[in-house]
This record gives sequence, structure tokens and C-alpha cells, in this order.
Amino acid sequence: MAALSLKRQLLLVSLLMLLVPLAGVQFALELDNILRQQAQQQLQQQANRLALLAGDELLAQPPLAAGTFAVYTAAQNSALLLDGYADDWPGYDSPEPFPPSAQALLSALQPWQQLPGAAPQPSALYWQASHSDKALYLLIRIPGQPPQLFNPGAPQQAHHRLLLQLFSSANELRINPRNQAWLLRPSAPGQLPARSGADWTKTDPDVNAFWQPVANGWQLELALPRPAVGSRIALALYGGEGVAAESPPLAQIPAATLVRRNADLEQALASWLDSGQQLRVMEESGWVIARQQRTVIAKPATTTDVEQTTARLDQADENASWLQQIGQNLLQALVKANQPDSLLVNEQLWRQLPVNLPAPALMRHSNGSLWLSAQAPVFGGRTLVLEQSLDQLLNISGAALGTVLARSFLIIIGLVVVLLGYASWLSWRISRLAKWVTQCVNADGRMAAQVPLQAKSDIGNDELGQLQQRFNRLISSLHGYNQYLESFSQRLSHELKTPLAVVRSSLDNLTHCTDEAERQNYLTRAQSAVARLSGILRNMSEATRLEQSLEAEHKEVFDVAEVLAQVTAAYQALDPHHVIVYQGPEHGSQVLGSPELLVQLLDKLVDNARDFTPGGQRIELDLRRVDQGWQLSVFNQGSRLPAGADIFSAFVSHRIGELDTSEHHLGQGLLIAQLIANYHLTRLEADNQSQNGLDGVAFRLVIPAVESGADINSTTP
Repeated sequence: MAALSLKRQLLLVSLLMLLVPLAGVQFALELDNILRQQAQQQLQQQANRLALLAGDELLAQPPLAAGTFAVYTAAQNSALLLDGYADDWPGYDSPEPFPPSAQALLSALQPWQQLPGAAPQPSALYWQASHSDKALYLLIRIPGQPPQLFNPGAPQQAHHRLLLQLFSSANELRINPRNQAWLLRPSAPGQLPARSGADWTKTDPDVNAFWQPVANGWQLELALPRPAVGSRIALALYGGEGVAAESPPLAQIPAATLVRRNADLEQALASWLDSGQQLRVMEESGWVIARQQRTVIAKPATTTDVEQTTARLDQADENASWLQQIGQNLLQALVKANQPDSLLVNEQLWRQLPVNLPAPALMRHSNGSLWLSAQAPVFGGRTLVLEQSLDQLLNISGAALGTVLARSFLIIIGLVVVLLGYASWLSWRISRLAKWVTQCVNADGRMAAQVPLQAKSDIGNDELGQLQQRFNRLISSLHGYNQYLESFSQRLSHELKTPLAVVRSSLDNLTHCTDEAERQNYLTRAQSAVARLSGILRNMSEATRLEQSLEAEHKEVFDVAEVLAQVTAAYQALDPHHVIVYQGPEHGSQVLGSPELLVQLLDKLVDNARDFTPGGQRIELDLRRVDQGWQLSVFNQGSRLPAGADIFSAFVSHRIGELDTSEHHLGQGLLIAQLIANYHLTRLEADNQSQNGLDGVAFRLVIPAVESGADINSTTP
């Protein structure tokens, strides 16, 4: 599998941020469930309170028991034009209901009414009823055949006649001759008189009636004074000869209770509704006796308000993002899809079936809108259904969450672009660093002095910049090491050249020399040169062995003052030609390290000082406390170091005026001393110094101090 580039890796990581809006969508769906449950509980509590209020308002109105036949009268906002035509009635162009069923009542708005369960027959009656503040309007359709007209000159001839009865709930179900029954007999199309009285000879001026033929029969339109609440109405269609009582009716509507919406109840409940709510109060038989709703009504705006609103809308249009709108619409669609199954109802029907709605229920109206529904029982077997618009809840939660998700998408897209740009810049920097590292080795394999950076600003202060700096130091170290290796052979050949020449010349002279004393002299010179070669090789291997032994050496806490005092006394006893003294405390200077290695370091420094100190002059070992720990120094009186001298490399000696001693200086001692100093977490330094009026060279190192009771493991590197 091919390795992915840095850009592709960051792209994949960036795509993981898409989990944030996905988690937001899941959160929105869960929040919608919680909000819907809380809203359902609050809606049910509100429905219970409104049911109590509705029950108090309906105490004076007798309930309509289940199975009671009724005629529903819809509220009429304006007076109807009585002319026998139905074009000003709602649903006048609806098909005639042959015969309706419960499912048909639920599926469509059907203003026509008829006897429940009536079989289709030509003489069946269909009607509509409505009322205003003062009148009751009836539209009666008799389908099947044209009417048999009434002839005033021959009243005994066969003709159609319609008997209308209106009585209070206390009256008996019989013809009441006292202006509560009217006989309507069609003659010429148009207005016809409403006859009342015992012999149907009196015309009632309060009842206006008109009839007109229709394509499938004929219809009658009439208006009479609005009856009292609880009144009932009966219709009977007669045909043939004589008056109404002489023959059985062709079709009739038995005494039916007039049911209409209670305006006082609706007004009492209106103030208790919240925005986006609607309610219905239904009788036990399903007739709606109260219907009310409350929508958000915008406050009329003044001229200043209009100007400010226009300015805000303009600004909103400029700042609005199509992505936010898409996010909001998408979220609302997801939330709607997450809703439980809903029950389809036609909220405009006069009769709502079934009455026993599931609780809690999610209703879907005929226009496709979703509503939370709660129902509560009302006094008299009635039911109150309270609904809350789910779209409003979605707008409240969906608008905010949709905006958040849309902005999250924008931020994520922006972050992906930024990360890709950053990846490109980072890849460019890495490629440039790789190019620089490649350029550190030239064509002939020689190492450059450092990474060829153009400016300090090219490095930077971040981790990659630190990596470049470390590469630079590494290249510099490798360059120095290569230089050391390149010069090592020259230095080694220089050191070996003299003793080898002495050995060669001594051996050549031995072959030509006959004098024993001279031969012995040449042998002595050859042996001395061989001893010098052995010393060079021994010192070279000593540095290597020391580096290997340092890895296995264990540190301990010891008193460096006691070590210095003891070795100073030993040095003075072994070297009577120099004055070797110690200055510092006798004890109480605890450090962590190896006393044996420290003695070896002092041996190298004192031996180096003896090589460059004239006889009778001072070599001082000094110990004092500094902030970083204990400073140990070895000062010798004598020649000074040249400026910029590197005296800690192998085979190096830069002292001016180096003494000619029998022990040749090989330049390995200070290298070993530096290795031991590094083991003690310090570094050996040397500089020219004047001390107590004496000129010379001082070697110094600072060993970290160990306080009493300190944890040794925490100090160990």
C-alpha cells in the first residue's frame, strides 16, 4: 500500500471533522424528541384546564348524547341572498352525498347533510343549514325528478309539499298549529309563501322561501327567525293529493336537534390559547360546538419601524447565506422525517370522527401540517381537543440549530482549506529542509560546515524550525568530526614520524657501527622511540576504554573537598619540584559522581600543569561554592594559551613556551579530562588568568551539589 502524502493525511483528518455536524444532527433529533415530549405534557395540562373552563361555560347547554340525530348549522358571517340558487352557499358545487359514511365524512369537507345510513332513493332529502345572529337558513335539495307544482285554483290536485316543524325541546313531537309549523308548496319558480295555521291559509311574513329547479330535481332555500338553543327541527316531503296529514311522507327528517357553534364559549377560550394553537370542543356524537385558534399577529409598524425593518431586512439579505438556508431546511426535513406516525384528520369538518383520539397523538391536517394533539373530557360527555403547531416548534428549534449546523459546515470547509494550505506550506518547508540536507554533502562526498540556510527567518521558532536548528548543529558536529578524522592521520603521522625516524636511523647506524659503546647508544635511542610509540598507542586506547567504561560506571555521593585534600597531599609528596597547594573547605561539599574518575581527571589536569609549570612555581587546586554547585579549578603558573585554542582535541598542544620534558606531551590527557567532566554533568573550561599576582592558566568545572536528604535517583541523568 502506497504511503499517503502529508496533504492527504491532513485531508483525511480534516474530513473527520464532518462528524461534528453529524453529531449535531443527532443532537437536534434527540432534542426534538425531548421538546416534543415536554410540549405534549404541557399541552395535555393546558387541555385539562381548558376542559374545566369549557365545562363551566356549558352547564346551561344540555349535552347531545351519542346517537342523537342532529342538524348542524354553520355560522354565516353575512346574510344570504334568498333566490332559490345555491351559489352563495359553501360547497354548492360539491357532488350530492349518496349516501355518506363515517369514512366519507373524514376524507373531505362535505357541507351537505342527510339521514345517517339512508339508502339511495330518488325522493331522499339533502340539506345544508347555517345561521346568522338573527336568522336560520336552510337549503333543501330534493333529487330524482321535477316537482309536481301546486295549482291554487285546484288545491286538491296532486302536488309536492314540504312540511317544516320547529319546536323547543319541551314540546311534543307533533304538528303545532301555533306558528311552529309551515307548509311550503312549490308553484312557479321563485318565491313561495310559507303557510301556517290550522288550515294552512295564513302566510307567515317572517319566513322567506324560494325554490328553483336543478339538473337532478329541485331545491328550496328559506330563512326563518333564529330559534333558541336546544330547539329541534323536522322536515317531511309529501306528494299526491290533499294536505300533508292525509298521506304518508315520501321522505322525512325526524325531529333533529339544531347544533351550532357556541360563540360565548369560543370567546371565553380564545384568551387562554397560546400562539400557534387551536382547539375544538365536540359533543359526544362528534358535532363541533366550538372552534378557536390563535396565530401570531404582527404589530402594526410605524413609518420609523418600517424604515428600520426594511434596513434590517436589507442587511439580513446581504449577510444571509444560501448554505444556512439549505442547512435549516435540511434539518427541518430530517426532524419531520423523525416524527412518529401521524393521524390524518380534516380539521374543518363539522363532525369529527372518531371522537376517541389516541393520546398523545400527532395529527396531520388536510394541508399537510403536523400538530401535537391532546384531548380532555368536558362535562356532559363532550371532548376538548387542543392542538399545537409542530411547525412552530420546528421553527424555534430548527432555525437556531440549522444556523449552527450551517455555520459549522462553513467553519469546517474553511478549516479544511486552511489545513490543506498549512499542509502545503509544511510540506514545502520539509522538502526545502530535505533539499538543504542533501546539499550538505557535495559531489566528492565532503560534509559542508552547516545547513545552507538563507536567513534566520527561514528557520522559524516552531518544532520544524527547531528540527532545522538541530540539523544545523548536527551537520556542524559531523563537519567538525570529519575534519578531525581528516586531520587525525596527519596528526598521528606527525606524532609517529619522529620516533619512527629515530628507530630507523638507530637501526641503520647499528649495521655500520662497530664500537660497542656507540652501538649501546643507538639501542638506547631506539628503545626510547619504541617506548614513545607505545605511549602514544596506550593513550589512544585509554580514551576509547574510558568512553566505554563511563557507560557502566555507577554514581555515588561523596565529599569532593576530602578528595581534593587527599590528592593534593599525594601530589606534593610525589613532586618536590613544584609547590602544589589546596584552597577550600575540608569537608561538607557533597556531590554526585565517581570519586575514582574525579581523581583521574585531577591526575590529567595536574600532570598537564606540571608539564607547563617551571620548577619551584605554584600549582593551586581550588574549591568554592557557586550558584550552580561546587566549582573546582586547577591553576598553574607558567605559559599562557593562545586565543581560540582548541586544547581538548586529541594530539593538540598550543601552549607557548612548552617545556622540554622527558615525558613527551601527546595531547590526549585533556580529551580524557573532558570526557570525565561530561560524565559529571559539567564541562571543562580553560582560560588565561592572573591569580595572586601570578600569570598562568586555570582549568575550571562546576559539579552540581547534592543537598542533605536529596533523592539520588532524581539527580541521576
